[in-house]
Formats: sequence, structure tokens, C-alpha cells
Amino acid sequence: MKRFRQNRDLAAVDGVHFGMGGILTGLCFILLLIVVVIPVVSIIYNAFFYQGHFDPTLFTEQLTDPGNLAAMWNTVKIAFWVTLLGTIVGTFYAWLLGRSDIPAKGLMRALFNIPYMFPPFLGAMAWDLLLNGRSGYLNKFLMSVFHLSSAPVNINSLGGIVFVELSYYFPFVFMQVVSALERMDPTLEECARIAGANQLTVIRKITLPLVVPAISAGALLILITSLAHFGVPSILGFSQGIYTLPTKIYAVISRTGGSFEGIRSGAALSIMLVIVVAVALMIQKKVLSSGSYDIIKGKSMRPTLIKLRGAKLPLLFLCVATLFLIVIVPLVMIFLVSLVKAYGLPLTPENFTLKNYSRIFAASGTIDSIRNSLFVSITAGILCMFMGTLIAYVVQKIRPRGKGVLEILSVLPYSLPGTVLAIGVILAWSGNILGISLYNTIWIILVAYLARYLSFSMKSSSAALLQVHPSLEEAARTCGASHMQSLTDITLPLIRPAMVSGFFLIFLPAMREVTTSILLYGPYTRTLGVQIYSLRDAGMIPQAAALGSVAIVIIIICNTIVTQATKDRKGV
Repeated sequence: MKRFRQNRDLAAVDGVHFGMGGILTGLCFILLLIVVVIPVVSIIYNAFFYQGHFDPTLFTEQLTDPGNLAAMWNTVKIAFWVTLLGTIVGTFYAWLLGRSDIPAKGLMRALFNIPYMFPPFLGAMAWDLLLNGRSGYLNKFLMSVFHLSSAPVNINSLGGIVFVELSYYFPFVFMQVVSALERMDPTLEECARIAGANQLTVIRKITLPLVVPAISAGALLILITSLAHFGVPSILGFSQGIYTLPTKIYAVISRTGGSFEGIRSGAALSIMLVIVVAVALMIQKKVLSSGSYDIIKGKSMRPTLIKLRGAKLPLLFLCVATLFLIVIVPLVMIFLVSLVKAYGLPLTPENFTLKNYSRIFAASGTIDSIRNSLFVSITAGILCMFMGTLIAYVVQKIRPRGKGVLEILSVLPYSLPGTVLAIGVILAWSGNILGISLYNTIWIILVAYLARYLSFSMKSSSAALLQVHPSLEEAARTCGASHMQSLTDITLPLIRPAMVSGFFLIFLPAMREVTTSILLYGPYTRTLGVQIYSLRDAGMIPQAAALGSVAIVIIIICNTIVTQATKDRKGV
């Protein structure tokens, strides 16, 4: 009789678990259907269907258009060179700062992460001010000093776009590889040295092959980001007629005044961009499937530092010179141009003024853009934090049928270029499909951010949930707690630091985002990045630089808060 009661109680607990699990699973599918599936399906439907009938004519026209093919080729070329060079540069500095005895390693590692913090389009604007083929300050200086008839360097080229993107994307590889190098088993390299291999051979045949997964992961981030990026190619390429697929999509929609036909054309172009990204993902998967990589043997492993000897100071100088070029020069240029009375005047004290700052703050658009960015960034961070945790809980703990579909759907939007996602959101939330029109409102930007950054929170919470043993919740339910009580009293408190980390992972990128917002903003819903871009596009260069300086200060303050909050969380 006693065993019967125990079995009955366990069955009741399992019934509650199943009921609550079913509700949570259904809620996840509904959320992802609204936020992810409908926008993606809308793109495919409008690219291949017209007035309810299958019509591939539009896609065929876009695919065979010479201008679009040239834009696709530019996209592939830029992404290839940025990925290749970014992987080489990131891996080199990761090895140098992770495995050698170079001085000031801690400071250098922090400084090499700085480019990741700042918006690449601000860097493009700074280099355009310096090396523009017609009016760049550095070009004019070199022409006057060396009596040149034309600018020696023109940043408005494919090479210029590659250089600027490389400067801001190589930290993707650097951060991945430096962590892997510090955790790898040192005995593998030591055995090679005992066998008589020199240092270069050890690096080439032992070290680098073992960190291929980290290199590949960072390279994939560079590749996808470069393929999807809008800001740098638009700032450096528009003036020379250089288009990539993201800038071509923007140009097509802008040229038609945001009409439905223009958006349909953009949807067809988006399919081309998605195909390019899909091919890149397949290549990366092929690379990783070619071998097995088991390099982490335990926390006690500490790889041996390589002594640089006579190369120590030259390599230290190389690090400092690289940081000066990619961090100091663009920042100083932005701040200096923000002070000039008019663009083109010499950068001398008599031409400096603070009126550019007073002008941008006197304009209502600036305050509104800062307020809009803070609103959508904070709101998207909070909502994604809870939505991502919910999906992660269902996938990791409830494990229903179709959990793989949930994972794919939550990660899919980040694999899509921002311009593609923006078009899908426009088509889904313009009133024709869901019956709700959010077009030209701040809410449509928020919906796009939810889709784009959901995977950040989901991955962060998933990693934390894997460390929470199922016996903790089972013990609580055995003691009489409901499924919801065990979730709120046991699981959520244990993964709260990961949830907070997920929030900040979303907040910072959303604050500087421009690729998605550029197609979604309305007359009163400009974000900070869009406002800077619009000021520059209108020829108000000093004012754009002034607002860019403000944005940099805001990002530094936010990053400081994030760093302190994360540090406090780690200490709990």
C-alpha cells in the first residue's frame, strides 16, 4: 500500500511536469513562430509568389541583373579577404599574447578587444575623413608635402573596405583562439620538442592544428558579419559606385521610396545573400568535420610560454603600432573633426569650436535617437533574456520532441544578414499578414532586435542550465513543490548570472546597431547609429562626427558598467 502511494505521488508529479512542460513548449513554438518563422517565410513567399501565384520572374530578373551580380561578387571578394586576413592577424596576435612572454600581456589583451566595442561604421567614417580620395585630411597633407598631383591613397575602394572591416573584425578570431591556446595540453608540444622539432615546426604541426575549431569559429563570425555588413561598404563604397548585396538592397528600397515593389525586389536580393551565407556555413562545417580536436585535459594544464628573446621588443612595438593604427587614429580623427567649424578647414585650434555639439543637442532628433536606442536596447535585452532562458529551459530540461527545431529557429535569425531580417520584419508587420501594422514605429525595430539577438541569451542560458543537475528540481518536486516553484526557487536563481550576462551581450550590440535599423526607422524612430549615418549622408560631417563622439562616450560608459557588473557577478 505504501509503495502504491509513492508511485501515485510520482505519477502526479510527472503529470504536472508534463502539463507544465507542454505549456512551456507550446509557448516557445508560438513565440518563435511570430518572431522568426513568419518574417523568414514572408521573404521567401514574396520573392517567388505574386498575388497568390508562383512567379519566379522577379527572382530571375534580380539574379541575372549585371549590377546585382557585380554586387554579389563584391560581397564575396570583400568577405573572403576580410576573413582570410582577419583569421591570420587574429591568430597571430592570439598566439603572441597567449603563448609568448611578451611584456604587458594583460593590458595588450584588453586593448586588442577594444575594436570589438566600437561601431565599424564610425571607423569607416574616420578613415574616410583621413584618406578620402578628394578631401581626406591625410591625403591633402601628403599632397602638399610631396607636391603630388593626386591623392596617394584612396580609401574609397574595395581594398579600403577590406582594411576597415579587417580592423574591427579580427578580434572575433583573437578572442576565440587566445582562450583555446591557454587551455590546451602542453605535453603535446613538449613531446614534439623532445623529438627534435624546432619552435616553428611545433607551431605549424601541433599548436595551430589543435586550435582549428576555435580558429574556424572566429573565422565564421568574421565571414557572416562581413557578408551581412552594411555600414562600412555604404560609407566607403557609395561614392565610387561600389555596391555589396546589403548596400544594393538598401539602394533598391530607397530608390523606390519604400514601396511594396521595392521591398519585393529587396526580398529577391535577400535570397541571393542568404544563399551566399549558406554556402559559407557549409564550408565551415566541412572544415570542422575533417578531424577530431581534443586539446583540453584539465584545469591544471598551463602551456609553456615561448621565450621571444631578441624579438621581444620588435614584436611589442608591432603590437603598439597596430593598436595605434586601428584604435587611436580613428578615434582622434572623429574627435578632431567634431570640433571644426566646417568640414575641410585645417585641423588647427583657430578653426575649432564646440558649437557642433550644441547644434546636435539642440536638434530634437539627437535626443530622440539616444532615447530610442536606449529604449530598444534595454527592452530587447530584457525580453530576449527571458525568452532565451525559456527556450533554453525547454531544450535542456524538458527535452520535448522537436527540441532541435527550437534550437535551429532561435539561432536562425542571427545567421541571416541584418538587411534580410529587416525586410522579413517589414513584410510580416506591415499589416498584410498578421493584421498588425508596426511600420514606421519603434516597435518594428524592437521586434527585429528580438529576432536578431535571441540566440545570444539562449546560448548563454543553455550553457548555465547544463551545469544544473536535474536532481535539484526533482528533489524539490518530491518535497511537494510545484514545477513552477522548483523553477523559480531552484533553477532560475542558479542561472541568474548567465541571464544577466545574456542581457549585456544583447544590450551593447543593440546600442551601436545600424545594419538592421537602417531599413526600419521612421521619421521619429531613428536610432543613434541611424542618426549619425543620416547626418553624414546629408553632408553635415562635423555634426555627424560630434554625435559619433557622443556615441563613443556612451559606449565606453556602458561597457564600463557591463564590466563592473559582470565582475561583481563573478564574485558572487
